[in-house]
Amino acid sequence: MQRRAVTAVLAASVLLLTAGCSSDDQGSPGAAPSPSPSPTAAGSSASPVEETPPAKGTVKVVRTVAEGLNTPWGLAPLPEGGLLVASRDEGTITLVDEESGRKTELGEVPGVSAAGEGGLLGIALSPDYASDRMVYAYFTSASDNRVVRMLYDAERPVGEQLGAPDTVLRGIPKGMIHNGGRIAFGPDGLLYVGTGESGQQGLSQDRESLGGKILRLTPEGEPAPGNPFPDSPVYSYGHRNVQGLAWDAKQRLFAAEFGQNTWDELNAIVPGGNYGWPEAEGRSDDAKYRDPLAQWGTDEASPSGVAYAEGSMWMAGLRGQRLWRVPLKGTVASADSQAFLEGDHGRLRTVVAAGSGKLWVTTSNTDGRGAPKEGDDRILELEVS
Repeated sequence: MQRRAVTAVLAASVLLLTAGCSSDDQGSPGAAPSPSPSPTAAGSSASPVEETPPAKGTVKVVRTVAEGLNTPWGLAPLPEGGLLVASRDEGTITLVDEESGRKTELGEVPGVSAAGEGGLLGIALSPDYASDRMVYAYFTSASDNRVVRMLYDAERPVGEQLGAPDTVLRGIPKGMIHNGGRIAFGPDGLLYVGTGESGQQGLSQDRESLGGKILRLTPEGEPAPGNPFPDSPVYSYGHRNVQGLAWDAKQRLFAAEFGQNTWDELNAIVPGGNYGWPEAEGRSDDAKYRDPLAQWGTDEASPSGVAYAEGSMWMAGLRGQRLWRVPLKGTVASADSQAFLEGDHGRLRTVVAAGSGKLWVTTSNTDGRGAPKEGDDRILELEVS
């Protein structure tokens, strides 16, 4: 792990919302219940002046941005234009021209050991990308899951544009399932990492383990200042398999997570919050566990990526093969969840806000659990309200 002194003082705490995560090949039917309030991060609550989005929204597929992608997982828009796409099984990062759909492979990430649900997973740009050109990646190695960063040099030959990985964090438990993998820089400039318990349920409640957690780090991989547990990267715990992280317009963070056989979840994270797994799945009668703000039967979701747009959280469903809209008032769902694109494009993996009421969404039909059609996998551009 690279360690450097932290020079910036954090101005405010950020809210994280994590959601329960179910194995993609498991689940039982269950109707989505009406959402109920979920706790918010310290010092935060739903403000009476916040606008509430309409109870019902809309989704329109504007176009297919690109097709012919193999196991796409992470997606990161570049400020200069273009989309970086990580291939889970190939361990490569490809630049996609969002206008023409043209694909250019930047290079292969060394050390990726793809098996089961593991491989090259989430990617994110450094908060100082304009000056340092660093791309962060979460991947499964032969011994663990880890986060690295690499220099992206567009002047180098095609296929050799990624520099050698610099390890930021190592030692996240790995397995054939539940490797987590979503990474994102928050509005505070800190790195948030969603991990899984790798099938070892006891890791989620063990605050000494990196498995089944949301971690909060400096860009160099140190535990972030202000974390709830001294000298620890752990920001929240009791998670099963976190694969979605997104902030709303008020800098509150939300997360999506697989449940097991009963409930998938969308949660609001409080620093130091315990989200219950394996003692609780979905809402619980035990006050020491944080309840999700929305939950779904596992056949309706198996959620992965989430993004915030037009006053709502938008959550991709793998087994559920649909896109969920959760309208928000603060950190409470303001109306029932609404499903779109049911079965139209197969499994959906990653959702990224594209500005002006638009989203980019990746399909995930080549990941071994889908039924690929000609042209899979794809990046879709959606117009939402």
